[in-house]
Amino acid sequence: MALILIVEDEVELVKVLRSYLEQAGFTVITAYRGDAGLAAWESRRPDLVILDLNLPGMDGLEVARQIRRKSNTPIIMLTARVEEADQLIGLELGADDYITKPFSPRVVVARARALLRRVEAATEPPHLLRVADLEIDLDGHTVHRNGEPVELTPTEFNLLATLAAQPGSAFTRLQLLEASQGTAYEGYERTIDAHIKNLRAKLESDPRNPQYIETVFGVGYRFARS
Repeated sequence: MALILIVEDEVELVKVLRSYLEQAGFTVITAYRGDAGLAAWESRRPDLVILDLNLPGMDGLEVARQIRRKSNTPIIMLTARVEEADQLIGLELGADDYITKPFSPRVVVARARALLRRVEAATEPPHLLRVADLEIDLDGHTVHRNGEPVELTPTEFNLLATLAAQPGSAFTRLQLLEASQGTAYEGYERTIDAHIKNLRAKLESDPRNPQYIETVFGVGYRFARS
């Protein structure tokens, strides 16, 4: 039974989300301030965090930043901000998904399930991808470059595994969204750009001149042939 932490200052919204998630079989803990949410994450280490951007005590972006310094715990961000730049900032900090308010609680449950399924995908049969100086362990969800570990979020890992499995093949953003998140939400394709930016920062010696993940203009991305 997965443990989910909700960090949200709207009391009624927390009650509704908690009810829906518990009915779906999850165990739920809550916090109403950013600093309290970070403390709850530190003490309980939940399987997934549902995190609002605008919080008292500590901004949601800072909470995400602090979590990402120590862990790859899956994060779904909730935001009332409609500007694409605000949403991409959250993704660049390592959030795996975001949902814009107002939303249906059923959507949150569905997205939480999809994200947790991706995390659990490491139980599939062992499989290793070796491309150039990268070693991608699909069973252990680990990546090494020149023998050194590279820490990736679940979404980043799934994106890399999808691209590296077919070097030279171009993928559209919608294809990558479906491959990395299990479903493709129309209008969310541009979130892939933020995840690719994060991957390049972690993998590339010079992210501005990538040697692994190439941009295919007018299409999307591909993994370079070794």
